[in-house]
Amino acid sequence: MSNTPEVVFDSADVEKNKAFAVISYLWILFLIPLLAAKDSKFARFHAYQGLTLFLATLVVGVIVRLLPYNLSGLEWLLDLGLLVLAILGIVNAAQGRGRPLPVIGGFLQPDR
Repeated sequence: MSNTPEVVFDSADVEKNKAFAVISYLWILFLIPLLAAKDSKFARFHAYQGLTLFLATLVVGVIVRLLPYNLSGLEWLLDLGLLVLAILGIVNAAQGRGRPLPVIGGFLQPDR
């Protein structure tokens, strides 16, 4: 679990940019809030969480390609973990929360 505390955002910012925050967790779509809602601290927070998730997905992809075939079950487990993180991020964004993702959420943070 991340030791980073939950961030509280302006309620008007949250309501206006909730959709941008939600799509931040859908693979490379984290770029959309970075470009379209760059003045929103809420959208930027979730875009950085989405970027962290995207980078973790790339790292997991490289690692599993290097593993021997008999450890391929590990790929399924890691992919499931990444899916759970994406779902947690989407739920947090949809609820207007600024909760970092467990394990990886503290790696990249936008300037506040």
